[in-house]
Amino acid sequence: MSLPLHVLRPLAQGFAAGLLLAVTGCGVSSKPDSASESSPVQAELKTESSVQHELLDADASMSKRNVRPAPMAGFAPMPAGEAYPQGYRDEQREQYQALADNPIHSVAETPVSTFSADVDTGAYANVRRLLNQGRLPPEGAVRLEEMVNYFPYDYALPTDGSPFGVTTELAASPWNSHTRLLRIGIKASDRAAAELAPANLVFLVDVSGSMDRREGLPLVKSTLKLLVDQLRDQDRVSLVIYAGESRVVLEPTSGREKAKIRTAIEQLTAGGSTAGASGIELAYQQAQQAFIPKGINRVLLATDGDFNVGVSDFDSLKQMAVDKRKTGISLTTLGFGVDNYNEHLMEQLADAGDGNYAYIDNLREARKVLVDQLGSTLAVVAKNVKLQVEFNPAQVSEYRLLGYENRALKREDFSNDKVDAGEIGAGHTVTALYEIVPKGEKGWLEPLRYAQPGAAIAEKHGELAMLRVRYQLPEGGKSRLIERPIVDSPIGKASDDLRFAAAVAAFSQQLKDGRYTGEFSLKDTEALAHGARGDDRFGLRSEFVQLVELAQSLRTTTASNPTATERRIE
Repeated sequence: MSLPLHVLRPLAQGFAAGLLLAVTGCGVSSKPDSASESSPVQAELKTESSVQHELLDADASMSKRNVRPAPMAGFAPMPAGEAYPQGYRDEQREQYQALADNPIHSVAETPVSTFSADVDTGAYANVRRLLNQGRLPPEGAVRLEEMVNYFPYDYALPTDGSPFGVTTELAASPWNSHTRLLRIGIKASDRAAAELAPANLVFLVDVSGSMDRREGLPLVKSTLKLLVDQLRDQDRVSLVIYAGESRVVLEPTSGREKAKIRTAIEQLTAGGSTAGASGIELAYQQAQQAFIPKGINRVLLATDGDFNVGVSDFDSLKQMAVDKRKTGISLTTLGFGVDNYNEHLMEQLADAGDGNYAYIDNLREARKVLVDQLGSTLAVVAKNVKLQVEFNPAQVSEYRLLGYENRALKREDFSNDKVDAGEIGAGHTVTALYEIVPKGEKGWLEPLRYAQPGAAIAEKHGELAMLRVRYQLPEGGKSRLIERPIVDSPIGKASDDLRFAAAVAAFSQQLKDGRYTGEFSLKDTEALAHGARGDDRFGLRSEFVQLVELAQSLRTTTASNPTATERRIE
């Protein structure tokens, strides 16, 4: 069975781009950058289109060297003069965290569900990259909450002085006639870039050999230059690099000196091993040196996460980020690269460092994270945000939380301000979905023969649950509490936002084992998402529909030809 053109094209491009690696040194090139020596107006950022051509031209020049290309990191080289055999299987070494789905709970036994807010979106961009390369993602790459939270939703803004508004909605589940979907939405007020507090930013860039590919350092440089264009005079930027060793390339520099900052970025070249931990330590030192009281103090780490020199122990790296966040310096991770990408490390480091995690697979994503959503990426409006839902056993018999497996908290953690939780930035939205079984409907669990009746329950007619949100202001202090009852209502047509979020949740589950989606197919998911696109201002929802179509093609191809190169990565 032949692959469709829209599958073959990204597969061929990804394969060619990955194999054509340049042999360069490490650090900063001595060759001057003519663009950087021009006037500030002439040195303004290139358009996204021109930078894309720049990356493609680099690939073309590499292909003209008449030298057998080096294999991608983590791949065994083929002997000279031999072709790759039919059905050749590259060994992948991308790293993901394997998490079991949240269990089903009986409300009679466990009426309370508690978890930390999460605004990361890296999983969606990474899954998109894998699908566009013609590969179905491994299960560990699919984190449902990050897939759902990638998209903007029309939630109510705060009206009571709190940093965010809270929205709830209830509708029939599209994949189970016996259950309903409960959507909880949080929306923070947005801030224009000009309204942000002064920023002290440290660009920490991986220039090791594993970044010497089109999806690595060239894309990092183009991404950081997008952010440079947003800097104000009161902002400060430092640049730290690491490979076999780490060093400071640019001392703290005012945002008004854009040409100087771009020159430092442009002259970076890649090569060598990866001493990531020493780079992180040096970046934190630079951030402390230029610390701005009551400002934004943040390290932005751009890497594939493939640390192989010095401290590479996962727990030690996380503890370093935890210790530094206590000093007021947060850590944002920007993931790049393919084949050796350590997604597990990138997501967990950002979590430990009170920052956010994004995967950059193209310049459009870079613009989304560092231009369109700059306020939410940098400015925190509430920290240690925790959500808790108490279900009413008189109305609900069972429930399961969709996603947030690595954000689960104990019930007693909700009121303990010493327990760390997620941060919400300006303009951020957080969406959580519960699948619930109304009292009297068929659930997933078998009834207990010897279940004892609990204490008398206040009827609370029509009240399905109580939602509680606890948060701290960015400057700290005692946490604050928001409580909202969730009231039952007749089930009518769900909003476009809920239907689309349900489609993304269904797709996330189907990319894994699909144990709870039953006969609901990828084609059903495509139809649900297509009909719920609504006002798709940036085309993100239409792109999602195309990804579902692509996944259908890949799954069909894989089922009919298990030895195909686009097989599922295990």
